[in-house]
Amino acid sequence: MQTDSADAPVLVILRGNSSSGKSTVARRVQRDLPGSKIAVIGQDHVRRDLLWEREVEQRDTIGLITAMAQHCLSIGHLTVVEGIFGSERYGDMFASLLNGHHGPSLVYYLDVSLAETLRRHARKSFAADVPDAEVASWYREHDVLGVKGEVVLGEALGEDEMVERVLQDLAAVRPSTLAENDSQGGH
Repeated sequence: MQTDSADAPVLVILRGNSSSGKSTVARRVQRDLPGSKIAVIGQDHVRRDLLWEREVEQRDTIGLITAMAQHCLSIGHLTVVEGIFGSERYGDMFASLLNGHHGPSLVYYLDVSLAETLRRHARKSFAADVPDAEVASWYREHDVLGVKGEVVLGEALGEDEMVERVLQDLAAVRPSTLAENDSQGGH
């Protein structure tokens, strides 16, 4: 956890293997906080929907995610960047984002075993279109960034517990974040 400027927005990084809960946690945190004050940038949305890039190409994804995160932070939005983001390919991007951000940063790795990844994947609506062998080929065991303050959230934690942990950590670095939400009838 990095804390510098007293008024800079928070950068939250949520990483983990497929089906580890990143997108769900990000969206629930977004729902629990004032909507106009939080931006969620999802790797899958940027890579697959905006740029139509395949994982092997990655020509523009890193640049666009970096630009989007920097922009959202520059206009005062609490910014959540979520995705698989393998450390080998994206480690430098996160090092740059973290080093260039002068506010608090929260970095999480959702650590789920391959067996649990495949169990969760089987429950998804597109499971029949993406075979287990393909999901297994994406899997990287304990692929942490290794940055100061990185928090590993294990598979024993449920969705509610992960969301609560992120919200508690946000309240610790920016008490006003949850106070604003409470006054608006949220979390």
